[in-house]
Amino acid sequence: MKYVRHEITPEELSRQAELMERVAELSAARETPPLALVDTYGCQQNEADSEKLRGMLRKMGYAMTQSEAEADVIVINTCAVREHAEQRVLGNVGALTHTKKAKPSQIICLCGCMMQEPGMAERIKNSYPHVRMVFGPHVLWRFPEYLLRLLTGGKRVFATEESDGVIAEGLPSERDSRIKAWLPIMYGCNNFCSYCIVPYVRGRERSRTPEDVLREARELVEMGYKDITLLGQNVNSYGKDLENGVDFSGLIERINDIPGEFLIRFMTSHPKDAGEKLFSTMARCEKCARHIHLPFQSGSDRVLEAMNRRYTREGYLELVRLARKYMPDVVLTSDVIVGFPGETEEEFEDTLSLVREVRFDALFTFIFSPRVGTPAARMPDPFTREEKQRRFDRLIEAQNAISEEKHRSYIGRTLRVLADGEDGDMLTARTSGGRLVRFPGGRELLGQFCDVEITSSNTWALGGTLR
Repeated sequence: MKYVRHEITPEELSRQAELMERVAELSAARETPPLALVDTYGCQQNEADSEKLRGMLRKMGYAMTQSEAEADVIVINTCAVREHAEQRVLGNVGALTHTKKAKPSQIICLCGCMMQEPGMAERIKNSYPHVRMVFGPHVLWRFPEYLLRLLTGGKRVFATEESDGVIAEGLPSERDSRIKAWLPIMYGCNNFCSYCIVPYVRGRERSRTPEDVLREARELVEMGYKDITLLGQNVNSYGKDLENGVDFSGLIERINDIPGEFLIRFMTSHPKDAGEKLFSTMARCEKCARHIHLPFQSGSDRVLEAMNRRYTREGYLELVRLARKYMPDVVLTSDVIVGFPGETEEEFEDTLSLVREVRFDALFTFIFSPRVGTPAARMPDPFTREEKQRRFDRLIEAQNAISEEKHRSYIGRTLRVLADGEDGDMLTARTSGGRLVRFPGGRELLGQFCDVEITSSNTWALGGTLR
């Protein structure tokens, strides 16, 4: 069945704005402003969704709190990618029976990818009666409607119908940082990697228009943001569902042309769609960070085929060579799964050898986590958790040694970094390549680009002094 792009109309969004005003009137009638807590699990896209939830809550008269006991509304934005995160969510939701008992008017909401998993909404309905609202990513824009329904005596809300996904522009956002910002450019995924639940819970790929992305990017620069990360499950697919001829490289160029001093980052790239045009654009655009996160997942061609990744080991290595040809200083990071069903010792050695050949700056490593509803969850898996853990530990050891050596090579160099946080009496910063740097300095430097001479390093970070 052909995917039909669905953009929420201005009229539908206007109605939600009116409902926000009605909730704000209820909030204003209280002796003290109501409090809300938004707790986020998972990826950067979930973080961006939570910013919209906080933005809507602010418009509805809520102040933010980190106290579950004090909160009048608790929203838990969930992740479905790995079982561990799912179990943490359910454990924390179960513990909220105590806050609900102490504060019966408290409204507990669950949203995000996990709520779109088969059977999950029914499980919440039957086993967690204190949860009053459940909704998936596709209807996040209707949050004011659902909240008003509950505040005016309505029944529990369960909104997890299947959907190819939507685009809703103009929702308010409240960001955690005044320096770094997430900027979603597209939603959903068409890749259907055999281990991944995301296409089933996030829907099909759908791109925001270049005009909407550029409008938001300009607003962020005008507000003083210095580090803007473009988000998508596969940013390299940007624009394929539009008819204006603007692809991801073209989008980077247009954002790069916005006046101001800032960095453009992006994630995540799929190797099957990355290539020379992207790398040459990155090299040409001075505001584009010299960092690419390019998940390879496995060094074995057989495993890659079973994963439905649609590239080969050699194809991936050729991409790395091409990226380094255009950007010799590029920082390369990646994802890898250990213990995919049926992965043999020899196939794991293929992964280990690829890591040693590429010499990534850092890796995000995971032991395979079966997700109900995906093809990989039904594949024979003869190896034990203990065997997979041993392989995982070997991979971590190999990558840590590489990271430590690469970081050591920075000593003596002066790097341009963006001061973005504090760690005790030290400032924290990021290089263009995303490497963490700690150095002594005053709070007035936060949000500023600084030149720092690197004087020390370890596996995970660099240390330095201002120049």
